[in-house]
Amino acid sequence: MTVKVIVDLCVVPIGVGVHLAPSIAACETVLTDAGLKIQLHPNGTAIEACHQAVHAMGCPRIHTTVKINTRTDKDQTLEDKVASVETLLQQLLARGQ
Repeated sequence: MTVKVIVDLCVVPIGVGVHLAPSIAACETVLTDAGLKIQLHPNGTAIEACHQAVHAMGCPRIHTTVKINTRTDKDQTLEDKVASVETLLQQLLARGQ
């Protein structure tokens, strides 16, 4: 038995104006070229994928979350991102906020 899961993908380009159709079309092309079954909807794209291997191990239910964040305006590591928040928190504590 093939078990399928529907993944909802929403890629939101930032800093490129409000007309997003060209970016969405580019993403749709990549997904289709990868052989994925997709369906465009008003707030994203549904992707049909398979969790069969995990279910075959005896798992009756799977919940999958995917979050991806990219940027090209600066080179930033995981540690840099955490450090920037920690620095801000220290500054707020020093000010008594």
